[in-house]
Amino acid sequence: MTARPRIANGSRGAARRTIDVLGRFHARLILATLVAVAAIGVGAGLAFARSSASAIGTGVVVVDTKLGYENGAAAGTGIVLTSSGEVLTNNHVIQGATSVEVVVPGSTHQYSAKVVGYDVSADVAVLQLSGASNLKTTSLGDSSKVTAGQAVAARGNAGGTGTLTSASGRVTGLRKSITVTDDQGGTARLTGLIETDAALQPGDSGGPLLNTKGQVIGMDTAASTGFTFQAAAGASDSYAIPINTAVAVAKQIESGKASTAVHIGPTAFLGVEIGSPLSAAGFGRGGFGGAAPAGGVIAGVVAGGPAASAGLTAGDVITAIDGRTVGASPSTITSLILTKKPGAKITVTYSDQSATSHVTTVTLGSGPPQ
Repeated sequence: MTARPRIANGSRGAARRTIDVLGRFHARLILATLVAVAAIGVGAGLAFARSSASAIGTGVVVVDTKLGYENGAAAGTGIVLTSSGEVLTNNHVIQGATSVEVVVPGSTHQYSAKVVGYDVSADVAVLQLSGASNLKTTSLGDSSKVTAGQAVAARGNAGGTGTLTSASGRVTGLRKSITVTDDQGGTARLTGLIETDAALQPGDSGGPLLNTKGQVIGMDTAASTGFTFQAAAGASDSYAIPINTAVAVAKQIESGKASTAVHIGPTAFLGVEIGSPLSAAGFGRGGFGGAAPAGGVIAGVVAGGPAASAGLTAGDVITAIDGRTVGASPSTITSLILTKKPGAKITVTYSDQSATSHVTTVTLGSGPPQ
């Protein structure tokens, strides 16, 4: 599959404007093997508030994002964890968002939201609504007690209409693993998932999977735009992250403990659109006389962004960041930048199209979540 360029470190290329399924339209999955993953209990940590009868909403909210660098928008769903506006959703719902708005369906309440943190590998993100109070919260169940065949209902912003709907079904599998492959050839793996036959729709991502008691036992999820799906015969194609797992990630985010998986706070931004040497052939000021150096070929730069200000242009090949070799995978650049904070200075080693090597210092900006 021919790779498309991507905007690294905070936004993606204009070719990826479509909205992801479940959180955005037209997304798909690749079904992989069944794996055994131990359930993570909901222990001490975040104090999820209980709501009064007069509280606002139902505990489920609509998440609307603007993707400024892509000239697009996305819609998804969120689960209210605290009455003061802490909301759980999928990372892919807010990925690339330059602004996030949260609406309480059936009310006049609308809030701007900041991304507290996220875990790309777990597809979990936590939002904090500005000025929120007295929101109704959800009742959390115990996903370790979910059994195959039990009745469930998925609630969410189906179709991105802003109106909550429900889809009923049954649990068809436990501890499932899915491998998602994007059109740049990158892969990610989500494990320990609940599989159901509930008919989820675009916009449902981040919404709750409920048991017959109305308790949240999972967070509905799927892959992002550009991902492909092939299912085994008779397999269901709806998946949810067990709520125990999602809450454990949320607690780590709330604690402020960053890790190689969990990103806390604003996202550092380099401002380059990256493609592989093959996919980016033809970009730049001239043309390599021989094979392009191993690294991430810059397919474009954000005007006025950190990379552009440091003199990087389309056609340059980033070969190392702070002395660490980038290699042939464009995602390596994103991974390295995600370990940095906005305002940090990094050294970028790159080759221009005459194959001359250069080193420049870039001051990272603040960009949308990955």
